[in-house]
Amino acid sequence: MAEVTQEGIKTSGGNAAFHNYVNDFAHITDPYERRRLALEKIDNASFGWYHVRAICVAGIGFMTDSFDIFAINIATSIFVYVYWGYGTDHKGKMPSSTQTLIKVSTSVGTVIGQLLFGWIADVVGRKKIYGVELMIIIAATIGQTMTGESKAINFVAVLVFWRIVMGIGIGGDYPLSSIITSEFATTKWRGAIMAAVFANQGWGQLLGGIVSVICVAGYRDALEYAEGYSECDHRCQKACDQMWRILIGFGAVPAIAALYFRLTIPETPRYTFDVSRDIEKAAADSGQFVSGAIGNAPDADVNELRETATHEEEYEPPKASWKDFWAHFGQWKHGKILLGTAGSWFFLDVAYYGLGLNNSVILATIGYAGQTNVYRNLHNISVGNIIITCAGAIPGYWFSVATLDIVGRKPVQLLGFIILTILFCIIGFAYHKLPSGGLFALYILCQLFCNWGPNTTTFIVPGEIFPTRYRSTAHGMSAASGKVGAIIAQCVLGPLINHNCPKKDNCWLNHVMEIFALFMLCGIGTTLLIPETKRQTLEELCEKHHGEIDIAKQRYQQAQANLVASDDGSNEKMV
Repeated sequence: MAEVTQEGIKTSGGNAAFHNYVNDFAHITDPYERRRLALEKIDNASFGWYHVRAICVAGIGFMTDSFDIFAINIATSIFVYVYWGYGTDHKGKMPSSTQTLIKVSTSVGTVIGQLLFGWIADVVGRKKIYGVELMIIIAATIGQTMTGESKAINFVAVLVFWRIVMGIGIGGDYPLSSIITSEFATTKWRGAIMAAVFANQGWGQLLGGIVSVICVAGYRDALEYAEGYSECDHRCQKACDQMWRILIGFGAVPAIAALYFRLTIPETPRYTFDVSRDIEKAAADSGQFVSGAIGNAPDADVNELRETATHEEEYEPPKASWKDFWAHFGQWKHGKILLGTAGSWFFLDVAYYGLGLNNSVILATIGYAGQTNVYRNLHNISVGNIIITCAGAIPGYWFSVATLDIVGRKPVQLLGFIILTILFCIIGFAYHKLPSGGLFALYILCQLFCNWGPNTTTFIVPGEIFPTRYRSTAHGMSAASGKVGAIIAQCVLGPLINHNCPKKDNCWLNHVMEIFALFMLCGIGTTLLIPETKRQTLEELCEKHHGEIDIAKQRYQQAQANLVASDDGSNEKMV
């Protein structure tokens, strides 16, 4: 039989951003002790450059995600000049249905990706598919830049196809980056680390604005002479057609930079120990490897190990299955947590994406939209969005980073929903009495408290609160609920802005804001279903809220108690 030596059981993977903690204790023969030591090292680690690198690698997906959302808003404005402007009968107006289809397509793909990758990560492991979602994003981004019009194909149809594919990759990044960061993070600063990953969305929006400004400046000579779509002739159209391709294509650059680190991560120790737990097979395979043989250990060797292994009758969580999933979350004490995370994300995203639809209204309020000159119009749209991002979004993300591990997740989310309810009520009921400066200030405050509040916490809590075997699946379901809310905001509430408006002048915007206030009020209710996760290990959360016993910790405590009892007995004998 293959002999297990002191080399121990080692797992593949590991890089400068994600260390392989399992291999640090591969020489420990007791799997429970090996698990305890590895997780203790992760949980008690001091915050350092290792965590910074992990934040950068995991955060690249969110930077790409928000970059793309920003880029498509700018690109849609550019599309008008190329495909609905000079030489067409559209008079410089893109059909509202087409505009909605282009913007909502990514969200549709994201729902699919969140559910699919969330489930797969719990079935095959985090390591095997981390990086696949990034490759999908890269391929779909390049595919978009090569999309064109012809007699045989429709530009919008092909673009929408690629955006759905890209959305699948973006959706996969939500559960994977969240749970991998969570399972590798130190307990003391886990909230800050996960929030910093998510905060890369702000940098993505800023990067999108910077790239768009550079593109517009680079093509200034080909744009500045055109006063409106009717004068944007072939030269102007060519410049615009090249601009949007450069803008969207640049989103693949940060994704490519992080691909190596994602493909070479180790499996998370928690998944290795808690889900992939065929200990005897791992031991036999290890013996096969260190003996110089090639391939897996023979079944006979594995069976012999299993026959000779002594297993104490101890609790082990059930293996993941859909039957167990529904049985577990079918109990109210467990199901209410999933309802709380999914419901909160849904209610938040209705308003969060609804706010994004009103950027043009706010930009017009501060004089950064509605220009007839092609160059000034595109330049002002880009700069105006940078102003909104820097004033509200980026500070909100980093206020969350600074406060989540001090104040807690639940208070930040609850306070955020309460403040947003008040702000939307003020905007809705006092809309016609507010000066333009006041409206802009309230809009920025909404952006601030979305990000310094539920937009960040709804990403973090599902990555912490669920058992390891369902952590990714439940996070994916929660995130998908949010994107369903985004689709409703884009397809239903967006068009309501011009409901019964003869002049299409956003006359129903105040009522839409009142609807957003109602959704924020519902978010307060779902937040009450969520427990606090601040500065508790993932195993403590599983034991407290899902009734799962940490065997490694229990065995260690029992051994310590026996040691103390033995010492006491020796002292009595000596007396």
